[in-house]
Amino acid sequence: MPTPHDFVAIGLGPFNLGLACLTDPIDELNGIFLESEPEFAWHPGMLLEGATLQTPFLADLVTLADPTSPFSFLNYLKESGRLYSFYIRESFFPLRTEYVDYCRWAAGRLSTIRFGHHVTAVEYDEAEEVYVVHADRRATGDRATFRARSLVLGTGTPPHVPDSCRDLPGDAIHASDYLRHRSSLREKRSVTVVGSGQSAAEIYHDLLQDVGRHDYELNWVTRSPRFFPLEYTKLTLEMTSPEYTDYFHALPAATRDRLSVAQKGLYKGINADLINEIFDLLYRQSLDRPCPTRLLTNTALREVRHDAGTGAYTLGLRQEEQGRDFTLATEGLVLATGYRYQVPAFLTPVADRIRWDESGRFKVRRDYTVDTAGGGVYVQNAELHTHGFVAPDLGMAAYRNSWIIRGLLGREHYPIETSIAFQEFGVPAASREVVSA
Repeated sequence: MPTPHDFVAIGLGPFNLGLACLTDPIDELNGIFLESEPEFAWHPGMLLEGATLQTPFLADLVTLADPTSPFSFLNYLKESGRLYSFYIRESFFPLRTEYVDYCRWAAGRLSTIRFGHHVTAVEYDEAEEVYVVHADRRATGDRATFRARSLVLGTGTPPHVPDSCRDLPGDAIHASDYLRHRSSLREKRSVTVVGSGQSAAEIYHDLLQDVGRHDYELNWVTRSPRFFPLEYTKLTLEMTSPEYTDYFHALPAATRDRLSVAQKGLYKGINADLINEIFDLLYRQSLDRPCPTRLLTNTALREVRHDAGTGAYTLGLRQEEQGRDFTLATEGLVLATGYRYQVPAFLTPVADRIRWDESGRFKVRRDYTVDTAGGGVYVQNAELHTHGFVAPDLGMAAYRNSWIIRGLLGREHYPIETSIAFQEFGVPAASREVVSA
């Protein structure tokens, strides 16, 4: 029987791809990465022309762990012949299509990635003390088996659809599939975008540019009281730090859950420049005639009815602050309702080896492990409720991967920062805490 791998990583988004790049030069680690898709893909339905990342280029796959890595974004630019052009462009924020091309460039230089491998089940071999990963090879239909001492779960966050919109008939779509349906949406007499974040704003802006040419009514409905910009001030950015992660993880679970709701504007807001571009476009569109659009805030989607004859939808809405219900008719419906983590079904055979909290979520340790023994199963972007809003942040990916590599190796390979913030998030260590009666 072949020697077990040190780890099997399941899923290949930017986080596990970064882990693949950072482990590539480490001879002591023998890992393999399994991805069900035939090639690297990252939000292909939202690769709009001109859309940029919301994090700077330094938040690439490797730089914040190893600035000398050959897998850096700057090295990609150099090898692509675009380093000087990027320099002259004077923007820290790469185009989204450019970032995906960078990730594909990096993946093409790695021998540890197995595309087209759909993981179906994970078991545990008590005798050998290894995880047994079963995967179907999509190209051939046969099965492959991999054995490893540890797992790294990077299966991502699938699109979330509210209960009121589950199994809708007709051609309603989630924002993740927008580009494939953009042409058909433009042919409708009315289109409604539901959601409050960056994806909703990008889709609304994209459709707003064609209102006059295609002559449709465009609506944007959000439950939020306003169109919140993404907070990007420097002291706020210090919350994407080791210190804040330590602070957040040590809080009671109920407090963490409350903070996660309150902090959505820190990672689910809209780029401020895009908000301004939308306003300027609305202004230009309204010079000759009223622009056929509505922006409805404080408005929750309660129910959806579909007319099979016309293909149109009737949205049951509620203005939250006024407490009033009303309806809105629309032919096209785009649900920009975000993404939520789901525990992969392939973990069912080893569920008894996983730590769960009272809500049925992973009970994630500070070192990103979730197995009962520790050091056996690591998670990527499944720890929003335990580590805070930095979980989906590309800027903290190299930091988390440095932790995971330290756990896999048993020693620190990439230096892990512990203190980078000017501010303190808890009671100062040198202070005497006053206990109230």
